[in-house]
Amino acid sequence: MSGEFARRNVDRESASDGKRESPTDHCRECGSETLRTDDVRGEIVCDECGFIVKKDLIDRGAEWTAFTQKEREQQSRVGSPLSETLHDRGMTTEIHWQNVDAHGQSISPNKRRQVHRLRRWQKRIQTEGSGERNLQLALVEIHRMSSALGLPQPTREVAAVIYRQALSADLIQGRSIEAVAASSLYIASRKEKIPRSLDEFDSVARVERIEIARTYRYLASELDLEMEPVDPKLFVPRFCSKLDLDKNVQRTALEILDEVKDAGIHSGKSPTGLAAAAIYTAALRHGVDRTQENVGQAAGVTAVTVRNRYHEQQSILE
Repeated sequence: MSGEFARRNVDRESASDGKRESPTDHCRECGSETLRTDDVRGEIVCDECGFIVKKDLIDRGAEWTAFTQKEREQQSRVGSPLSETLHDRGMTTEIHWQNVDAHGQSISPNKRRQVHRLRRWQKRIQTEGSGERNLQLALVEIHRMSSALGLPQPTREVAAVIYRQALSADLIQGRSIEAVAASSLYIASRKEKIPRSLDEFDSVARVERIEIARTYRYLASELDLEMEPVDPKLFVPRFCSKLDLDKNVQRTALEILDEVKDAGIHSGKSPTGLAAAAIYTAALRHGVDRTQENVGQAAGVTAVTVRNRYHEQQSILE
């Protein structure tokens, strides 16, 4: 059956029975499931017999064409995407601070007073209730700490979701906003496999390290979050970059950590200390001059920790 004959056939059947729709999962003429969408004609056509299964498809794409990101932003008429890092997820109305109309002309005093009242009520309803005010402060804290630690946007989104879950489960009561925010961000960094130690969080958070650790364990238990042990290999690229070490040293350090893991001596040890000792050992093998003090400063541990982990690894490697 030719395509033109099929098209006339569909037109005739559509005219006789406008309410009946053809199935779009298979061809009702030959039963084939090999269907093809013709975007030019707006039709779904069977590749086997040419029968038109459906016609007059709606083009749900944009009616404009853009070739660069700048053109896409200029022609797009939608707002920014929803984000969990905003207390209202970005679904809000903003009243501009300038007292001008759409043509740039100054508005009358009566209109100015009216707009001023609208701005005031807009700010009030944005954070209506203690829960929303709590969430707003926590998201600001998450943004501040993630910026200081260099964490990417997806990690901030995950941290915001975890904090929202804790707020919904009423786990914030009796704990500081800063501690729960730091713990949520720490959980998110581990979930996203972005290596950051508790000591690094302690340096940017407004609470003590012990409180972050206590709140982290509480949230993980109450929210049923499965937390895998931190892999020391995740810290190696960042520490090597701080120490200006090449790829060969980094590769050797990763091999050393694999041997240490196979030997089972990594259990119960700090992952940053294990990574630092492996980097120090790899640097010695390649004849690169890096002291235990240098490696410890890059990893955020003491030289004593590097020395102890180094001796433990040497007993396995030898």
